[in-house]
Amino acid sequence: MSNTKNFFVHSHALCESENIGKGSRIWAFAHVLPGASLGSECNVCDNVFIENDVIIGDRVTLKCGVQVWDGITIEDDVFIGPNATFTNDLFPRSKVYPQTFARTIIRTGASLGANCTILPGLTIGTNAMVGAGAVVTRSIPPNAIVVGNPAKIIGYVDAKPVNTTQDVSAHTDATPHTAETSVRGVTLHTMTEVADIRGSLSVGEFERTVPFKSERYFLVYDVPTAETRGEHAHRVCHQFLVAVKGSIHVVADDGRNREEFVLDKPNKGIYLPPMTWGIQYRYSHDAVLMVFASHYYDSADYIRNYDEFKALISDAG
Repeated sequence: MSNTKNFFVHSHALCESENIGKGSRIWAFAHVLPGASLGSECNVCDNVFIENDVIIGDRVTLKCGVQVWDGITIEDDVFIGPNATFTNDLFPRSKVYPQTFARTIIRTGASLGANCTILPGLTIGTNAMVGAGAVVTRSIPPNAIVVGNPAKIIGYVDAKPVNTTQDVSAHTDATPHTAETSVRGVTLHTMTEVADIRGSLSVGEFERTVPFKSERYFLVYDVPTAETRGEHAHRVCHQFLVAVKGSIHVVADDGRNREEFVLDKPNKGIYLPPMTWGIQYRYSHDAVLMVFASHYYDSADYIRNYDEFKALISDAG
C-alpha cells in the first residue's frame, strides 16, 4: 500500500507512474508504466497492464485482464470490461515498430463489454456501449449500442421506442393526424390515405400536413442494412421524413430526451425541427427515404459533432 501518496497501490502491484489522481486504486498484479497518466478515483483491477503513451481520465474502471497500449486515450467515466482488448498496430510484426501508434479514443461515459476487441485509430463515441465479444472495426457514434463481428449498431442508449403502428391504426379516417412526442418540437404525422381496387394514394400538403414550406427534397436508397445515416442536427433547417418504401428506424434527440421511431408506411411521417439530432438506421433492403427540407443545402447549417450539439443546447438554456 502507498502510505505517502493520495492513491492506493496494492503490495503486489507495480506502479511506476507518479501521475496518478487522488483516490485511484491499483490492485494486485497490475503494472502501470512510468509515462502513463491516470485521473482521480479510477479503479484498476487485477492483472491490468498500462503502457506509457496512455491518458486515462477520472472515474475510469478497468476490469481484470485489460491491457492498455501506447496510443490510447480513455476519457472520464468509462467502463472497460474484463479482458477487453485494445490494439494499436494494424499490421504488427515481431520487432518491427511503427513511427507512431494510431490514436484510439474512448469518449466520456462509454462502456466496453467483456472480451470485445477495438481496432486501432478508432473513436468510441460519448456514452456508446460495445457488447461483450464485439469486434469494433470502425468508429462508433455517440450513444450507439453495437454488437457482433464486425460490430454493428442495433440501437441507441436511452432511445425510448415509440409504437408508430399503433398511432396510425388509431386514425384510419381520411383526416390527417399529428401526435406529439417527448422530444422537443418533434411530431409524428399520419397523412391522408385513400385505398381502393385501383391501388392506394397518400397525400400531404406543405404548410399543412408538412408544417413548413419546402425548398428542397432528397431521396436516400440502396443503403446497406448495417449502415447509419444522418447523425447530425441543423441550425435553422426543418426536415420532414417519409419512408415511401420499406422501413427505417429514426432516432430523434433534443439533447435531453431521445426517442426511436419506425417509419414503415408511406402515409407516416416525422417532423424534425431545427436543433434536433437525427439518426436513421436499420434500413430494410428495399427502403427508400424521402426527406423534405425547408432550406436549400448549406454545409454551414449542419452540426456534425454531438458534443458541439450538446454544448449549443446547454448554452441556449
